[in-house]
Amino acid sequence: MITISACMIVKNEEKVLARCLDSLKGIWDELIIVDTGSTDRTKEIAAGYTDKIYDFTWIDDFSAARNFAIKKATCDYIYVPDADEILDDDNREKFLTLKENLLPEIEIVEMRYVNQLENGTVYNFDKEYRPKLYKRLREFTFIEPVHEMVRLDPVVYESDIDIIHKPEAVHSGRDIKIFEKILKNGGALSIRLSKMYAKELMISGGEEDFQNAAPYFKAVADSTANEELLKLACIVVSEAAAIRHDAEELLKYALKDVAGDGSSEICTILGAYYESKGDLQEAAIWYYNARYETEPEANLKYKEEIPLKGLSRVYKALGDETTSASYEKELAELKEKNIE
Repeated sequence: MITISACMIVKNEEKVLARCLDSLKGIWDELIIVDTGSTDRTKEIAAGYTDKIYDFTWIDDFSAARNFAIKKATCDYIYVPDADEILDDDNREKFLTLKENLLPEIEIVEMRYVNQLENGTVYNFDKEYRPKLYKRLREFTFIEPVHEMVRLDPVVYESDIDIIHKPEAVHSGRDIKIFEKILKNGGALSIRLSKMYAKELMISGGEEDFQNAAPYFKAVADSTANEELLKLACIVVSEAAAIRHDAEELLKYALKDVAGDGSSEICTILGAYYESKGDLQEAAIWYYNARYETEPEANLKYKEEIPLKGLSRVYKALGDETTSASYEKELAELKEKNIE
């Protein structure tokens, strides 16, 4: 049976840390907790589970903190839980079974991260596979009987384990400030991080956040060949332009998106813009397109809740109470379905 080092980075997690660790009992053989500056009882709670508690000065870099933590590990595999995750009884048993039977050639185990939509995360789906368990030391082997080469791709296993994400708060605002700091200091964002930045803006960004981000995403929209990133950049720039009531810039970047498949976010932004101008018929067209004719790129609410509320408002303002009520009914049914 393999041995597992659970490596965590934490800060002010007194409300959820014990819940997480209790749900992982029996899984780890070694528990390493790296604290990045807690001012509450986090370290005191952690001490009830392990004596391997380390301090790490926070430098706005999650990878640096995680790398510090995993360097302390000594077991066969490294598991990287967050304090706001839990395993229920069924999934803990699945994990223990995996621990007993994991084949030694498997280097990474992916587990399903669930409960995304309930907590306003940067994903438009409720489950996704994430690599969570890693072999600490990798063995390189040659493959192919002729023209041999070293196997570079890791051996990955997709398990049936569900990790339940139950955060106390959404962290998008914190992440947005890190993105801003990177760009302000002349740093660069990868395509992946640029996409995450755009999605977090569309979930929890304020007006100032959009204005701070607009120059970066304008440059991205004018230069990138990555289709998904182009759409996300146009969404951010369009929202920033709408906030400033800059119709020319809104039109320019909205059309870049609409010229393709369009997105629910752009249609919603246009609907809100025309509604603010009192052009209710035009607003209704764009809200309708957001709800029924396009798909979201950054935030599922722009496909569901936001355009439905817009349609209800617009038709009520137009004096069409029946149509307004129909959209209110659809919104209520959608909320009930999401709760289930």
